[in-house]
Amino acid sequence: MPAHPQPSNAAAPLPGRWFPRRIMIVTDAWEPQVNGVVRTLRTVAGLLRGWDLQVEVVGPDRFRTIPCPTYGSIRLAVLPGRWLNRLIEAFGPEALHVATEGPLGVSARRWALANSAHFTTAYHTRFPEYLQARTGLSPNLAYALLRRFHAAGSGMMVAAASLRRELAAHGFCNILPWSRGVDLELFRPAPRWDWAMPRPVFLYVGRVAVEKNIEAFLGLDLPGSKAVVGDGPQLDELRRRHPRVHFAGPLQGAALASAYAGADVLVFPSLTDTFGLVLLEALACGTPVAAYPVTGPIDVLDGAGNVGALDADLRAASLRALQADRAACRGHAEGFSWQVCAERFLANLVPLKGEFQPAAEE
Repeated sequence: MPAHPQPSNAAAPLPGRWFPRRIMIVTDAWEPQVNGVVRTLRTVAGLLRGWDLQVEVVGPDRFRTIPCPTYGSIRLAVLPGRWLNRLIEAFGPEALHVATEGPLGVSARRWALANSAHFTTAYHTRFPEYLQARTGLSPNLAYALLRRFHAAGSGMMVAAASLRRELAAHGFCNILPWSRGVDLELFRPAPRWDWAMPRPVFLYVGRVAVEKNIEAFLGLDLPGSKAVVGDGPQLDELRRRHPRVHFAGPLQGAALASAYAGADVLVFPSLTDTFGLVLLEALACGTPVAAYPVTGPIDVLDGAGNVGALDADLRAASLRALQADRAACRGHAEGFSWQVCAERFLANLVPLKGEFQPAAEE
C-alpha cells in the first residue's frame, strides 16, 4: 500500500511505509485522570494532529460511568459497546488503536473481531501485579486473560525494553517497541520550589495507591524531609499514619515542574510500573532519581551516568542519589523525545482492512 504524501507541517520525517490519515484511539484512561497513560496518549495525539492527521480519542468521558472498585476517582464506562460501535463507524478510521484492557478496550476489540478489522494494542499497566498487590491473588490468571486480549491484535506496543523481554517470557507475541518522552520546555531546572522544609527534600510523585509501594519510601530513615505529590485512595490513610511527611496533593503544569526542581531527590519506590514518566520529568528538572533496579528505572537510568542510583536497598539509593550531577540529569532527559515517541506509534499502526507489513522490531 503506498504511503501518503508527507504532511507539510511535520517537524521530522514520518514513516516511509504506509501510515493512516484517520486514527482512532480507544482508551479507558483519559482526562480528567492524571497519570502516565493519559499524558502519553494526549501528547502523542497532539503531535499527530500537528502533522495534519485526524485523531479521534474515545475515552470514558463520552459514556455513562461508574467508579472503579477500590479506586473511586477512576471512572469506567458502563456497557459502552453499542455507542462505541457507532462512534467507530461514524469516524471511519484507517487505523484503530486499543490502548487499554478495560470496558472500552474490550468493546473496541469485540467490534474489530466482528468486522474482521486489524488493530494494535499497548501494554501500559501491570494489572497482574496490581491485582496481586491489592488482593494477594496469583497473577497467573490475569496474565492468561491479558495474553488472550492482546493476541487478537496485530501488535502490542511496549515502551520499556526490559518489559518487552519479560512479556515475551510470559508468552506474549507480536510485541512492538515504543518509547516515551518528556516536555523539556515545561520541565526545567528553574524555577525551583522552596519547600520551606529541612534539606535534603526527598520527593515522591505519583498515585497514592498500594500498588505504587509508597510506604517503602515513607518508612525510610532519611535525613531532611519527605514530600508527596499526588492523589489516590491511600492519601487520607497515609496522612494519618505519617504526620511528619508533607502531602502536597496533586500538582500539574508549572507547579509540578517547580516542585520537582525544588527537590533534592525523586524517590521512585514502585516495583510494578511499566515505565515511569515521573523519572524523566524529574531528570529534566535537574533532580536525580533513586529507585529499585526494576523495569522502568532500569530502562531510564541504567548506564546513564551520574543521574541517580538504583539499589535493592532504597535508602542506600536515596542517599547515593544526593551525590548526582544535576546538570547531567538534565542532559540525560534531553535524549527522550515525544516526537520520536509519536513517530514510532505511527509506524506501529496497521491498516484497519487489507494486508500490511508489520513494523520491524528494534
